[in-house]
Amino acid sequence: MEIKQVFNNNVILTTNEENNELVVMGKGIGFQKKKGEVIDQELIDKTFVLTENVAKSIFPDIYKQLSEDEIDVVIEIIHMAEKELNLDFQSNVYIALADHIHYALERTEQVLPLTNPLNYEVRKYYPKEYLIGQQALEIIHDRLGVELFKDEASSIALHFVTGQKEGYLINQTIKVTEIVHNILNIVRLYYKRKFDEESISYARFLTHIQYFAHRVIFGEQKGTVDSFLYEQIQKSYPHTFQCVSQIKQFIESTYDFEMGEDEQVYLTIHIERIISDN
Repeated sequence: MEIKQVFNNNVILTTNEENNELVVMGKGIGFQKKKGEVIDQELIDKTFVLTENVAKSIFPDIYKQLSEDEIDVVIEIIHMAEKELNLDFQSNVYIALADHIHYALERTEQVLPLTNPLNYEVRKYYPKEYLIGQQALEIIHDRLGVELFKDEASSIALHFVTGQKEGYLINQTIKVTEIVHNILNIVRLYYKRKFDEESISYARFLTHIQYFAHRVIFGEQKGTVDSFLYEQIQKSYPHTFQCVSQIKQFIESTYDFEMGEDEQVYLTIHIERIISDN
């Protein structure tokens, strides 16, 4: 493979045999290299194709704006996140995070803090990603000497939440987080009590409503459930079922999504388990 463009010492642009544009990363892979030179294959650490879903001009345009130190920081943060989450992020995260960090640095320099209205929710529902966001702020401070505003930890975390959902956009992730937050609020207000958020039942319930929220955003119905089971759940747990009915009404009126009987059964069972734990 030949070098098409050098972004910095560790990031270059090239093409494969099918003439698809590739971003290739590796320590020192672009050091003192020029367009047209052959890439040292042994230095390649990560490769991804700039697909049709990612406009081929976006990656070069964004990375041209970044200093070499900024690019190195973005790569270091993503590699740290991949290790912590045991995942392999693709080009969308490299593009979105680079753009976000670049403008976050500019806003900090101009003393223009941008608060994240979902800061509490991100900390609550995505603790691993939020911790990575906090570590990212430390990396930025150590490498670039800039202390970003604290809310940037949750904003950075959202990029890693988004990156785990193929084809997801950041605004969809925000909507999912809002749905989860509102459902939990309905349950808390209905029972007028706090729940053990460290319990296994609560963790399972949280995971379930996160996936349910994804289906609401995409308009995907889950399936069917035996009518006898639906009736039995309704009779066995009438108080909890009434709580689920309030959730159903909220989802249908706010998101124009009809909650099926199967989802009502699963939510009732999850909530009943939480009540039993408490």
